[in-house]
Amino acid sequence: MVNSLANKTKVSTKAPSEESLLTPRFYTTDFEEMANLDVSSNRHEIEAINEEFRLDYNQHHFIRDKEFVQSWKDFDQKTKSLFIEFLERSCTAEFSGFLLYKELSRNLKKTNTLLAEGFAFMSRDEARHAGFLNKAMSDFNLSLDLGFLTKSRKYTFFAPKFIFYATYLSEKIGYWRYITIYRHLEKNPECRVYPIFRFFESWCQDENRHADFFAAVMKSQPQLLSGWKAELWCRFFLLSVFATMYLNDIQRAGFYATIGLDAKKFDIHVIRKTNQSSGRLFPVILDVDHPSFFKDLEICAQANTRLLEVDQLEQPKILSFLQKIPNYLVLINGLLRLFFLRPIDCKKTWDTIY
Repeated sequence: MVNSLANKTKVSTKAPSEESLLTPRFYTTDFEEMANLDVSSNRHEIEAINEEFRLDYNQHHFIRDKEFVQSWKDFDQKTKSLFIEFLERSCTAEFSGFLLYKELSRNLKKTNTLLAEGFAFMSRDEARHAGFLNKAMSDFNLSLDLGFLTKSRKYTFFAPKFIFYATYLSEKIGYWRYITIYRHLEKNPECRVYPIFRFFESWCQDENRHADFFAAVMKSQPQLLSGWKAELWCRFFLLSVFATMYLNDIQRAGFYATIGLDAKKFDIHVIRKTNQSSGRLFPVILDVDHPSFFKDLEICAQANTRLLEVDQLEQPKILSFLQKIPNYLVLINGLLRLFFLRPIDCKKTWDTIY
């Protein structure tokens, strides 16, 4: 392990950012229901993915090399702040995944060994990602107290079926985010201002394998992928993941500009790719090519920006609340319009192609 020059400077523990609707969340679920899940109808595919996990392709990947051995004090304060926020949010999201998968593996160990094994492998991967990101923060003389995060964060309960929808999409969109950034910087090496981006190609393959695992489990539960209820949940989670990413990234356009990317174009590409990939599993996907889709998403982002601006004003809470109401209504109305856009029937689409 190469010692970073940053280690010569005292590393401070960063106070966690305040939680909001758009910050990475920590989840828990009904472990008993998960343990009783019958996945026998797709057991062979799950076993095959577990075998891939067992090979551990990235066992020696997340090792800091000599490129990290330099001072990053030449970053201006704005760029430094952008990178710290990126590293913190990414670390928190990966650590959240680690905790959920670890608890699932522990609780299923005696009752559903096949799933427990898969969750154990995924928790291993997420722990590596979180540790690597947290170590990167030390280059800026900061680190996250992950133990404190474990105890201090509020945990959101999701039923197992919602865990499957949400985590499948989280891992799949993570793949497209990482690989898009990696390919962009491969073509534009002058924009790779920090070495962590060199690790994104293999990193995103972890995300893809995790998504494959959840897809295999969902295939063993026909009720999650067929019928009107399944279609509604697929639309809901697709929109939730896309809107969360878009609203977050528009706030952080400066970070993407630092590595030579336009935040809006980046998100549009990632949304289209994730939506297309989801069509291989979900019965319906969103019509992201509809003329109003990204128009309404942009209206939501603008309303969210105005909400943040109100928060920055020093004024009585009642006045802030009153100023927020019109923007909340715009945001809710925009999301409802997006949700009720006619979806794309994936079965009809594949039948047309083949």
